[in-house]
Amino acid sequence: MCFDRGGDLPRILSRHAQSEGTLPSMTSIVAPPASTIRKALSEFQIDVNTDQVGQIQEYIRLLLVWNEKVNLTAIRNPLEILYRHFCESMFAAKVVELGQCRLADIGTGAGFPGLALKILLPEAEIVLVESNVKKATFLAEVVRALGIAGANVLVSRYEELGEELAPIDFLLARALGEFEVFLRWAALDKVDAKRVILWVGAADVEQLRKNPRWAWESPVAVPQSLRRALLIGSKVVA
Repeated sequence: MCFDRGGDLPRILSRHAQSEGTLPSMTSIVAPPASTIRKALSEFQIDVNTDQVGQIQEYIRLLLVWNEKVNLTAIRNPLEILYRHFCESMFAAKVVELGQCRLADIGTGAGFPGLALKILLPEAEIVLVESNVKKATFLAEVVRALGIAGANVLVSRYEELGEELAPIDFLLARALGEFEVFLRWAALDKVDAKRVILWVGAADVEQLRKNPRWAWESPVAVPQSLRRALLIGSKVVA
């Protein structure tokens, strides 16, 4: 099941959920001010324009509103959401040259890292893979509300995908949990992925770097964190 930016399915699902009382009502939730967003991102060496700041603010507001009924994130504090979800996701653009590329975020959940990176990289194409229909509906609403072009939500287990994604410049995974299973799938010819970017705990780095299907770069510590790192791998061609 695929939600495109202008499709009817997200609106149908949203109306159905609202009629069932499963969507929260809109409340006055305040996102961090623009100065705070710019300061936080500057600590990760990231620059954003006024439109991007506005998109981040609206995204945070929507996330907090929907999170009252749909389990999207355990983090409730807007400032912590800014640092943990947006800053850490966007930091990948400082580590890897992404630019005008095709990305797929596997098990994206509430849209991190993929949709946050898409805000920073408007010319990139992003596929957000999420098996949970409620979370996928939220993602489609964020894409619609923020007026984002070049982003599609694909409702599926990633293990069942291949040609639907190919070719992919970068596969992203942040909170997947089963990285070994993911890396085995990502190396399949049908997926046709060139590189992977993983957000991992420091304790997992050495184990993951033993995977023979991928040639790994040195891990890059995530700013403001003692335990998280970015791990970038290129597919080993037999």
